[in-house]
Amino acid sequence: MSKIPVIDKRSLLAIISLFLIIFLAACGNASSASGDLKQIRLDYAYYSPASLVIKNKGWAEEAFKDQDIEVTWTLSQGSNKALEFLNSNSVDFGSTAGSAALLAKANGNPIQGIYLASKPEWTALVTTKDSKITDPAELKGKKVAATVGTDPYIFLQRTLQDAGLDEQDVQIVNLQHADGASALLSGDVDAWAGLDPHMAKLELENEAQLFYRNAEFNTYNFLNVREEFAENHPEEVKEVLKLYDKARAWINENPEETAEILAKEAGISQEVAVLQLERNDFSESVPGEVQQEILSQSGAVLEKANLWKGNKAIAETVDTYVEPKFAKELEEE
Repeated sequence: MSKIPVIDKRSLLAIISLFLIIFLAACGNASSASGDLKQIRLDYAYYSPASLVIKNKGWAEEAFKDQDIEVTWTLSQGSNKALEFLNSNSVDFGSTAGSAALLAKANGNPIQGIYLASKPEWTALVTTKDSKITDPAELKGKKVAATVGTDPYIFLQRTLQDAGLDEQDVQIVNLQHADGASALLSGDVDAWAGLDPHMAKLELENEAQLFYRNAEFNTYNFLNVREEFAENHPEEVKEVLKLYDKARAWINENPEETAEILAKEAGISQEVAVLQLERNDFSESVPGEVQQEILSQSGAVLEKANLWKGNKAIAETVDTYVEPKFAKELEEE
């Protein structure tokens, strides 16, 4: 019998390797389709107290232990970061402001807003204690720090429009929330579209002035999920929402310990943490018509500011973003 040439052996090995890759990929897809989940990836954020409580208490790890599902945590420093993680498939669940998530959805981020972690008043326009700025109209020609793509940024846009100004009338300096706070204190900007807990910290420790507040411009703290994950793993989605339900109830019953957890995680004082929590309402969980209306108003502001880049109309985007069914099912159980 003649020997198989070396080149043929290599070809045979290549073919075998190719078949192995295809087989393993098929097995992986079959596992995913059948619901064989090995890992759940959650985010936590200093502006989302419920996420901090769940992480601190180890409730997620306990809930999925019997299913051999690993739980991993990723810190989101702002809605923009949480949305980046969701869009890049780095997390399955992400905490954001509703308006920021809506803008991301319009730009093709495949997410759904499935739960209300809280209703916060977490943003305002802030300046230093010695500033002469007392009204949003006085921001014309000024430098204002804001994190593009987050609720404070959209809050700023709405406020400017109400004051008869637009983005071209001010110089918006794009900085992450903590950096915006530092820029305000150092005098690099004249004002800052702030976010708690950084805003509460400046208010208490540096006598910063919240010269414009409007709770109606703050959109809810939504918990978002990747659409693919929700479609393939609906039971696990409900389990995660049960954890948030548990956290919301626990926060209302244990405000002092919640403040301790927040203070430790965010590296802030107990006093600052208490002030942040006082600006949060944990009574609602199911997104519905109220949130859809608020998001529609935010979308109109973004459109007027030429920031709405999505191909779909605002109303259609809101409808496809807000998904209450998982939270409703929990309420009915």
